[in-house]
Amino acid sequence: MDFELPEELEMLRASVHGWVEANYPKAKALELEGMVGEFPEQLWDDMAAAGFHAIGIDEAHGGQGGDVMTQVVIARELARSLAGLTWVWGISSFAGGKSIGIYGTEEQQQRFLPDLARGALRVAIAMTEPAGGTDLLGAMTSRAEKVDGGWVITGSKVWSTAAGDSDYLLLLARSDPEPEKRPRGLTLFLVPQPSEGMTLRAIPKLGMRAISSYEVFLDEVFVPDDLVLGEEGQAWYQLLNTLNNERIVLSALSLGILDGVIEEALRYVMEREAFGKPIGQFQAIQHYIADMLIERKRAELLTMEAAWRQSRGLECGTEANMAKLVSSEAANHAADVGIQLMGGMGYSMETQFQRYWRDSRIYRIAPIANEMVKNTLAEGVGLPRSF
Repeated sequence: MDFELPEELEMLRASVHGWVEANYPKAKALELEGMVGEFPEQLWDDMAAAGFHAIGIDEAHGGQGGDVMTQVVIARELARSLAGLTWVWGISSFAGGKSIGIYGTEEQQQRFLPDLARGALRVAIAMTEPAGGTDLLGAMTSRAEKVDGGWVITGSKVWSTAAGDSDYLLLLARSDPEPEKRPRGLTLFLVPQPSEGMTLRAIPKLGMRAISSYEVFLDEVFVPDDLVLGEEGQAWYQLLNTLNNERIVLSALSLGILDGVIEEALRYVMEREAFGKPIGQFQAIQHYIADMLIERKRAELLTMEAAWRQSRGLECGTEANMAKLVSSEAANHAADVGIQLMGGMGYSMETQFQRYWRDSRIYRIAPIANEMVKNTLAEGVGLPRSF
């Protein structure tokens, strides 16, 4: 079994690493993250110039190709410095490039993918219901009613990150009020933003502060038929593959945060002196660092296995869930330990650990809570369903 990256991916990793160091080192990322509610337009444009938005989009539609393994390499290297700001690239990559590239008609792909690839179009995700959280199916109250030439959507969404800075929302709504089975009757729409009848409200939040997240209110918003994405009523089954992709990419992003935390921790414990010697010489501190290294390796192996399986078309739901849980817990815990290592200064907003902690905290909750991941894993080995 070969645990090394293929040569082309190793070259990509080194290239992205160099780009980050030259353009968005940690000090600059900390500055950008502090600009609350100001979408980092320059970061978006620089990512476009670097070709990152074209990753995962077929070359026939102006992209650079690449599969989930490519996404994992890019997400990890970007997050090492950018942490949550990595979603400036990741949201449209998932919502636009991945979803339109898989479910879209040839006409839709020709219409949207070239603009996505060159960074001229942004797509945000609007799926979570205000009272739903993980219970996406049970709490789905957003309704889409068929009318002449399209659909009229009424309802609301929450935690639609970057909605106010995007051109379209990838929105999930119930198009059949009485389906035979609950997973049926859901349809995906590309809803133009802005649209008549749509209003947005920014949500103040703990982390990822430069990329606002929104409540989305839809009051009879018209969406034409040519903006239905995929097969009507089959959205839940379509989403299963891309939701696994999202969890794998999030795992890689958490790995990148772990990389950044470990770099900062090593630098700090070798520079900071107490009782006449570097604190990195103290056994307790060394154990903290060793634990971070062990957890990173565990998360790395799970993430790469999940990505490897998906890239080969193999079932990867269990692996994606495990990778998401382990990597998110490890990243957030390591950042918390980093704060502890710095003592009183760890509580300062001028340091990197607090940014990594705040940005990684959400990954233990979304896109699926880690407690629900454990429920799903237990059910997968035959235990009774607990929810």
